[in-house]
Amino acid sequence: MAQAVTYSEFGGPEVLALHDIDVPEPAPGEVRLSVTAVGVNPIDHKLRAGLRPSATITKPRRMGNDGAGIVTQVGADVEGFRVGDEVVIFGARGVYATDIIATPDMLVPLPAGVSPAVGAALGIPVATAYQALRSLGVGPADTLLVHGGSGSVGQAAIQFARLRGAAVVATASEGRADRVRDLGGTPVVYGDGVAERVRSVAPQGVTVALDCAGTDEALSSSIELVADRSRIATIVRGADAAGLGIRAFSGGSPDPLTAQQLAWRVEAIPVVTALLAAGAFRVELGPELPLAAAAEAHRLVAAHTPGKIVLIP
Repeated sequence: MAQAVTYSEFGGPEVLALHDIDVPEPAPGEVRLSVTAVGVNPIDHKLRAGLRPSATITKPRRMGNDGAGIVTQVGADVEGFRVGDEVVIFGARGVYATDIIATPDMLVPLPAGVSPAVGAALGIPVATAYQALRSLGVGPADTLLVHGGSGSVGQAAIQFARLRGAAVVATASEGRADRVRDLGGTPVVYGDGVAERVRSVAPQGVTVALDCAGTDEALSSSIELVADRSRIATIVRGADAAGLGIRAFSGGSPDPLTAQQLAWRVEAIPVVTALLAAGAFRVELGPELPLAAAAEAHRLVAAHTPGKIVLIP
């Protein structure tokens, strides 16, 4: 019997429970997967806690969008995948499970030598960072300021920006500065006076900013440092963006992503798997926990535990 993590009411991590589920045979155009790793994202605990609006819960709700797995069954009319293939899963539903049904557009081959945990860590962070930088038009003439540079999205943004030829300054705690530096960014400790510290390491000025932290300080310093507010974006404080005259990509924004932005998010996954295969992209893993410990994983995410937290079914 397959199992999945569900919740039947909004609340703390304790509302999560592991239940037996039925997984149907794959219909035409679908595949069945044995999940080998699950990526835990901040949006997961925000939805579970009711911090982000979602529909009323009328039956046990599953969660999770990102993972890695092995194809165990292939439905009719599926091309490009066969039983035994190891894949990255992204944009799926209910991935906190031992087995799921997905469609081929949610799958990318897992490169040889890349662990399932790394594959599961890609999805939302990589797609968000890639789309944000494409939307902001980051290129060789830019100096990008990333707020929250040591988080999963921030780390991906630093690497994509450097690959696009931009200089990067990224805020982080003192204890996480080395991670920013190792990825090619110039670290700046967040806190009072951050704008002046950014100016001191980027005397050429900052041309574009991406807020992955969601603090008032991140937003105010970005507005102070970047002349063109259309080149400031947040992925956390979407509800406040319009009033500040800046851009928002999800993060509670009332405006949906455009078709082009959604296409960039899909494009990001094969782009980064190719980079991983070439040794040109790095993912920082955090604690790995069993699927039954999803509640603890959510506590760790809410506490901003370093590295990508992964569940292993």
